[in-house]
Amino acid sequence: MKKIAFIGSSGGNLFKQGGSDIQGMMKEILLQARAAEMELAAVQYILASASLDTASPDSPAKLYTWRDGNLYLEKEGTLSRINEAALAVDAQIAEQIRAGQIDGVMFVSAEPEKINHLAFEAAIEEGLPLAGTGGSSVAKVQNMGGKVLSASGTTGTTNRTRAVAFTTAFAKEWGVRYRPVIGKTGAQAAENLQANIWKRINFRGIMMTSLPAFIAMAICLAISRIPVFTDLSSVFDTLVAAIPVVICAIAAKQVSGLDEVGVVAGIVSGVLAVDGGIIGGLVVGIVAGVFSYYISIFCFRHNIPGTTANIAAGGLGGLAAGLIGMYLISPVALWLGNRICDVINAAIDINPVLAGALAGVLIWPAIIGGVYHAAILPIVLLEMEEAGFSFLGAIDMTGLVMVSAGITLANVLFPRDKGQAAAALPGFLVNVGFGTFVEAAYPFMFSSRIVFAGALISACASGALVGLFNVRGTAYVPSVVAPAMANEGHGIQFLICMLVAAVLAFLITALANMKEKKKNSAV
Repeated sequence: MKKIAFIGSSGGNLFKQGGSDIQGMMKEILLQARAAEMELAAVQYILASASLDTASPDSPAKLYTWRDGNLYLEKEGTLSRINEAALAVDAQIAEQIRAGQIDGVMFVSAEPEKINHLAFEAAIEEGLPLAGTGGSSVAKVQNMGGKVLSASGTTGTTNRTRAVAFTTAFAKEWGVRYRPVIGKTGAQAAENLQANIWKRINFRGIMMTSLPAFIAMAICLAISRIPVFTDLSSVFDTLVAAIPVVICAIAAKQVSGLDEVGVVAGIVSGVLAVDGGIIGGLVVGIVAGVFSYYISIFCFRHNIPGTTANIAAGGLGGLAAGLIGMYLISPVALWLGNRICDVINAAIDINPVLAGALAGVLIWPAIIGGVYHAAILPIVLLEMEEAGFSFLGAIDMTGLVMVSAGITLANVLFPRDKGQAAAALPGFLVNVGFGTFVEAAYPFMFSSRIVFAGALISACASGALVGLFNVRGTAYVPSVVAPAMANEGHGIQFLICMLVAAVLAFLITALANMKEKKKNSAV
């Protein structure tokens, strides 16, 4: 197993691009090194309290080294004292190199002329391969005759891309098989080295991560219904148009595993393909993530500097995906989104009561089984995108939120034991106050078949009323304002549907609890 040393400092520009996070930096280096069956043997890292471009000799600083297989805080003090202490560590690493205990050196924002002089001098004498970032430090090492395999400036790089670039260079030099670990961190990543990029495509994960943007949109819609805030309707329209870009950025980041670079690729492609709507944003984001991933891998394998690799992955990957999205994916995605809405409307037109009842009874199994955020939420967004309110959004509010509120309220007022009341109260308040946290009902549903059946019955009944009254609404808004956000002229009907769901769930749960309590007292 090849052994490597890591030396340098938090630098100037590097400080703002991951250099201040030594734990995160080392986590990435260890992750990639282990993937290539390399071992870290030595560390000398000076972490200043600010960028070295502005730090003074009296600025606080820390010196990190490597002991017993772990990062170790060797000393704290002023920057000038830490620099002096670092000289001793530099000498130790030089001795390790000459003793054949180190096979390669990674460096970031190093100081070859003083703080790291002995280590670089020994590495050059022994002909060790080097890989580093930091324009001035790389140039100095090369001028000293260093065998620098991977050289790059700091701008545009991240802790992950630096670690991948360094490890790729060494793996190529030593003929070691190495597949960059991108998209996961820690031990789990090391166990999944052979994971295919396509396995990182998770519709549910993408939609759940994008949920805050949808909630912001829904809150803006709620506020815009207040007479003095009607001008916010234009803000709502802007947010609706931005949702595909958000989804695209999240998808690109998760699929590529490139953090900020993936986000940039997603935003670039999302802006270009925004006309494709929710479906277009999702598909184009995935394409951007795939492009960015393979472009970055290509760059690393061909020793292209990290800054250039990130520009290519984020810029070119996003641009290519965006253009494909604009001219190929968006028209198809827009057509598909409209057809989905048409199918929903057609089903409602055929038998609105049956459609509502089926949607109500199926929405609980959907969310429990993990299908909701991957399948139903995108459809809610499609409907909101087209009309500003949604049939399934109304089902969500009545069949999930209000049923959960009814179940939790029953356990507050008529608990099977005193402990349940304390556990149920926060769930009730969050459901009513924020229109979410339906999971608060899970413990009570899973512990009683009657309560579970009551939830399905309540959701089915309220869903049938939603269909009967032709109600449209939205989800993820405070329950108390939801009726005001229904389709025009249907606020009272929406309120009735909500109350029916909550009251039915409350009564069935209360009766089930009282029956169970009576049974336990008899025993």
